[in-house]
Amino acid sequence: MNVKIAQVAKQLPKYSCTTEEILPLLNVWLEGQEPRFVKKITKLFEGAAVNKRYSIMNPLEVFKATSFEEKNNIYCREVILLGEQVLSKALAKANWSPHSLDYIITVSCTGVMIPSLDAYLINKMNLRQDIVRLPVTEMGCVAGISGLIYAKNFLEANPGKRAALITVEAPTATFQLDDFSMANMVSAAIFGDGAACCLLSSHEKDHGPHILDQQMYHFYNTEDIMGFKLTNNGMKMVLDVEVPTIIASHFDAIIHPFLQKNGVEIKDIDYMIFHPGGKKIVATIEKIFTEFNKNIDDTKAILARYGNMSSATVLYVLERVFERNPQVGELGLMLSFGPGFTAQKILLRW
Repeated sequence: MNVKIAQVAKQLPKYSCTTEEILPLLNVWLEGQEPRFVKKITKLFEGAAVNKRYSIMNPLEVFKATSFEEKNNIYCREVILLGEQVLSKALAKANWSPHSLDYIITVSCTGVMIPSLDAYLINKMNLRQDIVRLPVTEMGCVAGISGLIYAKNFLEANPGKRAALITVEAPTATFQLDDFSMANMVSAAIFGDGAACCLLSSHEKDHGPHILDQQMYHFYNTEDIMGFKLTNNGMKMVLDVEVPTIIASHFDAIIHPFLQKNGVEIKDIDYMIFHPGGKKIVATIEKIFTEFNKNIDDTKAILARYGNMSSATVLYVLERVFERNPQVGELGLMLSFGPGFTAQKILLRW
């Protein structure tokens, strides 16, 4: 049973800010801190390889001392709006009706909603009453690929069905004004908000790259190197500086057996669709892929234009590849890392 990604679309929030525009706000936020620290953080923002990022909040509002409840209320309001916009956009691109969907997966880790986003979308878009729902939370940046894997498994078991994966992330809603740790600084420097939607199908008449294979790889005893810690002020970022090194040490085990199982090697891959986790992680993966004469230019371009939008970001890279109209038979390798610690990948063939 061939499961295809029929279409992919993105949706950006209404506010945006360049790194140059953020620096004056940064100086106000860090007022009273040691000059050397302020200089260090300014250089961190300037060198983060993110030129612009989008936000569900006005840039001035992001730096206000709002409570967890206030920020989460903004999150709930805005992700519903973004989710409806991006699903509508994807359906229009594919020329699908909302009633043709059999399965809906919604992904987000940057706020708390019960009921989850999918329930709101069912009502707002009049989706079928028997649609199967799956909300995915607490998986962070890797969940864009996780959602694709769950959709693929459902469609593989159910021929002639269609699924929508909607990822909506708002890291600015998790920003901690009183947290001057390096984890929070790095997070503020690289993250932005955004939404994406992938439509998948096991209909014979639908077209798109086939998902040839998928796999999750879990790192032992690394639960504490990436994620969020829930505090009275909201979600406190956890990000270990050793993440790039840990990724590099496991790379061979993550990639080569997976490709070998499918009868291909890195040299056979035409499109490297890698999640832009941040400048250091991107540099680590780029160095490895360069040895195989492969580039991750699409990943770097998305990081520069939008920042790291957690689970949605890899789908922005995928959309960029879609826009190139790959040739029949070309291969794509999707790869993301996230809390757990985990690496997840998908092999595509056009």
